[in-house]
Amino acid sequence: MSTPFYVSPQQAMADRAEYARKGIARGRSLVVLQYADGIVFVGENPSRALHKFSEIYDRIGFAAAGKYNEYENLRIGGVRYADLRGYTYDRGDVTARGLANVYAQTLGTIFSSVGEKPYEVELVVAEVGETPEQDQIYRLPHDGSIVDEHGSVAVGGNAEQISGYLDQRHRDGMTLAEALKLAVQALSRDTNGSEREIPAERLEVAVLDRTRPQKRKFKRIEGRALVRLLEAGSADAEPTSGGDVE
Repeated sequence: MSTPFYVSPQQAMADRAEYARKGIARGRSLVVLQYADGIVFVGENPSRALHKFSEIYDRIGFAAAGKYNEYENLRIGGVRYADLRGYTYDRGDVTARGLANVYAQTLGTIFSSVGEKPYEVELVVAEVGETPEQDQIYRLPHDGSIVDEHGSVAVGGNAEQISGYLDQRHRDGMTLAEALKLAVQALSRDTNGSEREIPAERLEVAVLDRTRPQKRKFKRIEGRALVRLLEAGSADAEPTSGGDVE
């Protein structure tokens, strides 16, 4: 009778974590930034049908990097949780912190389970408040931990390099055009330090806009509206002497 191969619990968890991190790193990066009027989500996504960003509830947005089928299951579960809680109690009882706790429990259970592989996903749950100080951004890695972020956050791909770039350049009170330009600049940087151009049609952009009069603050920005914002951001960064730019 052969002796069963023994792996220490510490080594088993380290292997699972490395497996999940490698899977997440193969995906394209995305960034979430605060700006003066809300929170903007920006990512490179050539697909027009498979979204990285989605609305969860009135003031809550969802972003994910990694395997699409896995984070789509989590997104659907989050929508169901939010709808049920809002219907059972009150719409104000649905919060990003509560949703992040639910996701953390799910991811943590899957990560520690021996019977199935860990999810190759990293999530961001954001809620826009009445003021910038009330905005909430939570990052949830594959192991179910919760990281309370402020200002900016990057996940997927070369997230560590992008986060360092954003930390040095992001500031409070940026306009949407300025925040969008910064996000695209960060995403355009390759791991070797060179830059590449990301055309507007390959960008997925959404915002939680606190100035919208309706309860639902999430909206997508695409097409000509996105192009105009990108041009406005470039004009703000490099003013010319040819007059004002609308």
